[in-house]
Amino acid sequence: MNDKIFFSDFEKYLKVLNYHLELNNKKIEFVVCGGTALNAMGFVSRVTKDIDVLGFVENNDNNILIEKAIFPDWLKEIINKISRDFNIPKDWLNTGPTSMIDLGLPADFEKRLSKKDYGSNLSIYYISRIDQIYFKLYACADRGGYHLDDLKKLNPSSEELLNASLWCMTQDISEGFKTILKDLLAKMGYEDVSERI
Repeated sequence: MNDKIFFSDFEKYLKVLNYHLELNNKKIEFVVCGGTALNAMGFVSRVTKDIDVLGFVENNDNNILIEKAIFPDWLKEIINKISRDFNIPKDWLNTGPTSMIDLGLPADFEKRLSKKDYGSNLSIYYISRIDQIYFKLYACADRGGYHLDDLKKLNPSSEELLNASLWCMTQDISEGFKTILKDLLAKMGYEDVSERI
């Protein structure tokens, strides 16, 4: 099974997903973060193993509303079929990061999304560089340094990391998390930020 996938392959799978959506007369718009979004936006070039769906998008009079993604059974069947047909992991398209919606997204998050269509029935909204910094910093602090390479490649400024840190502390308000976050920032060479939170 192919568990490391290039972005060009994911684009192919998304076009196949669009084909199945057309057959089933369904339309979907997703918000995608993680490695696939990093590649799609040209921030980082690397292999990844899945597409992380943050939420579904509802467009009301050009106002973007993001709802927590819960895949209906018909969509799970399509995802599983694509997994079988291309011999890729069953969770190649997953809702792993949807809990971020419950805790509150960064301010103006929706305004920074970049839309890409993969056919008439599938649109993906990729998150911005600044929101990647917010999410990656939180993941690093929450998961013991996991995602640190991605965060470094985004080359955040001190001000960007300060704003990201303040948001991260709304996701986990414990003193223990704050201590971990401060230590992480100091180890990354951002003592100035660590001292300001």
